[in-house]
Amino acid sequence: MDVNTLSNVIIGAAIDVHKALGPGLLESAYETCLCHELGIRGVEYRKQINLPVEYKDVQLDCGYRLDILVEDKVVVELKSVEKILPIHDAQLLTYLKLGGWHLGMILNFNVPLLRYGIKRKVLNLKG
Repeated sequence: MDVNTLSNVIIGAAIDVHKALGPGLLESAYETCLCHELGIRGVEYRKQINLPVEYKDVQLDCGYRLDILVEDKVVVELKSVEKILPIHDAQLLTYLKLGGWHLGMILNFNVPLLRYGIKRKVLNLKG
């Protein structure tokens, strides 16, 4: 599945979770439910992935963890915050760079309608 189709599937799954649960829960609850929805849709995912930092040719565990990596192609960061801040964008872009991925999404479930809580980031890996 290409990343654009995959991102649409992720958004559809997230919308179903948000419709069922609404805003106000912990990120961990949304993560568990979103992973369940992805599984129902036959989409492969891994959650809470360690993301080492390469420093002077050494892989160091600095405590970074991806919320969800979908089909080894799309990084999904979940939030349950008042609003997405520039630091959240920076976090996602850093994860994309560290892992060499092209597409990432921030899904903030603490909104009245999920469409207001979706941010999609594309990282140009060339050059």
